[in-house]
Amino acid sequence: MFTTVLIANRGEIAVRVQRTLRRLGVRSVAVYAPDDAGSVHVRGADEAVRIPSYLDGAAIIEAARATGARAVHPGYGFLAENAAFARACAEAGIVFIGPPPEAIEAMGDKIEAKLTVAAAGVPVVPGRDERGLSDEQLAEAALEVGLPVLLKPSAGGGGKGMRLVRAEEELAEAIASARREARGAFGDDTLLAERFIDGPRHIEVQVFADAHGNVVHLGERECSLQRRHQKIVEEAPSPLLDAAQRAEIGAHAVNAARSIGYVGAGTVEFIVAGERPDERYFMEMNTRLQVEHPVTELVTGLDLVELQLRVAAGEPLPFAQDDVALTGHAVEARVYAEDPARGFLPTGGRVLALAEPPQARVDSGVGAGDEIGSRYDPMIAKVVVHGRDRAEALRALDRALAEYSLLGVHTNVAFLRKLLARPEVVSGDLDTGLVERVLPELNADASVPEWVLAAAALERMNAVTPAGDDPWDAMDGWRVGEAAWAPHALVVDGGEPVEVRTRGAEVAVGDGEPRRAVLSEDALVLDGRRHPHRRVTGRDGAVWIGAEGRAWSVRERERLAGGGTAAAAGGVLRSPMPGTVLAVKVAEGDAVAEGQPVVIVEAMKMEHTVVAAVAGTVARLPVRAGDQVALDAVLAEITPEEAQ
Repeated sequence: MFTTVLIANRGEIAVRVQRTLRRLGVRSVAVYAPDDAGSVHVRGADEAVRIPSYLDGAAIIEAARATGARAVHPGYGFLAENAAFARACAEAGIVFIGPPPEAIEAMGDKIEAKLTVAAAGVPVVPGRDERGLSDEQLAEAALEVGLPVLLKPSAGGGGKGMRLVRAEEELAEAIASARREARGAFGDDTLLAERFIDGPRHIEVQVFADAHGNVVHLGERECSLQRRHQKIVEEAPSPLLDAAQRAEIGAHAVNAARSIGYVGAGTVEFIVAGERPDERYFMEMNTRLQVEHPVTELVTGLDLVELQLRVAAGEPLPFAQDDVALTGHAVEARVYAEDPARGFLPTGGRVLALAEPPQARVDSGVGAGDEIGSRYDPMIAKVVVHGRDRAEALRALDRALAEYSLLGVHTNVAFLRKLLARPEVVSGDLDTGLVERVLPELNADASVPEWVLAAAALERMNAVTPAGDDPWDAMDGWRVGEAAWAPHALVVDGGEPVEVRTRGAEVAVGDGEPRRAVLSEDALVLDGRRHPHRRVTGRDGAVWIGAEGRAWSVRERERLAGGGTAAAAGGVLRSPMPGTVLAVKVAEGDAVAEGQPVVIVEAMKMEHTVVAAVAGTVARLPVRAGDQVALDAVLAEITPEEAQ
């Protein structure tokens, strides 16, 4: 076994690898980019080295040499499937904990991968995958395969550049846009055409191979719950397959790995016809550890990172195929820094408070006080549970998500709970289009409970009570002779202002009657009913409240630079996501029309144009091109025409 291993990654995967290294007594070395200096994976390592970028292979190899690391674990993402980096490690005398470069290359090109595994007897999706097809030839190939057809880039993954075409008149534009996106994302606009399988399920098989010719599979994972081709919830085993089907698809995965001389951990992905599970076709192979590997670990009892280390050190696999047994059921939910109510735009900011469910496995790379930015993937944690059967596992995951609380950054936890409660999910009737079909229903209920507004108003009142004795300085509704109602115009998650009035231990929301309210550290008692929650106030004055997997950000309505109150329609423009200001389209003093572009913000290669919600005059522009902005940061203030 290695004595020192460098982890060429960040976040939750780096922390996950550190956990196994610590258990085995192996020294861990972290690398970090300048903006990650205080992150959890740096704090948890035995030694840490600063590098310019996680994509700087030369700097990573130099860090390994300097720290005495004999091996590099690439995690997933970044350089994990970079054949050139794997070769550079070998040339430097450092073990790359992954497959040989030739295997990475063989599976990195979808066209070559299909040809290779097909020759080994693995079924592939019917289609046309010749290189160099012109737009006209690709259109002809699509019609020959038969509509609906899926256009896919030969390079890359993650759903980028994929287009589903159902009508012949859509082909030309779909080909052009798919090429543009593939060229921008991967530097290669080669496309292939595959038959689209209606109601498809995404099922992948975990394989492991050593350098002694042994190849086994560790069962399958169901990954059909996806949004925009990105997985959200994964489980093992799949509720679709029986024992015979599991053995058959596992054998196909093993043959695919053998066909390229694979060594290490890998995942062979299949598309399966939901109503005809015997129709299953190879899609691609991921030549690395997968994000969703914990569900396989929980049902097999194996530590896949430890197996990676031992195989990379030259040891044979310690078991044969017949020794692999699946026990119970495991489900994993991915927690993303994104806001479902805003079209799943990436969020970010400082983690003000974090509470993780003690009864679940939580693979996380963030802690309280950490800053979540827009430079990296928005996934911040994985909540994983195990049960005796699928029903028990789903119930356990819902309980765990209800107890997961992250304040300061909007996440998709409440969305995940709604998804898991869907009857299709409970019954196991899944397909890759399910989430998109039910999305309007999952995002339908955006109402804010009255108790949340009451708790925020009382918290704000406590925060602004002055320390001095002059009653004229108070903002609690004091007046000569009697207590008076103190008004608050509260904005929840950037929505419309709601009037809330407080007077001592009384609170009134909107036009509602006064109600008795008592606020404690961990609950609000409203008319005798207790509402437990977590609550914290950020530096910007926003009160964050979390309960049952939901979180709300509540702030007082702003006043404009000129002194007037911002119009309910939006006199204050805020950033919809953390990112970089690409362009400012107006200047202070300019007259703007409703709907006119004001500022363009970019994050995670996604541009968002912020437009004027009211007609008026630009009163203040606190940002300029190139500025980094946080979620909900003020981008501009517009004095509405009515106020003028």
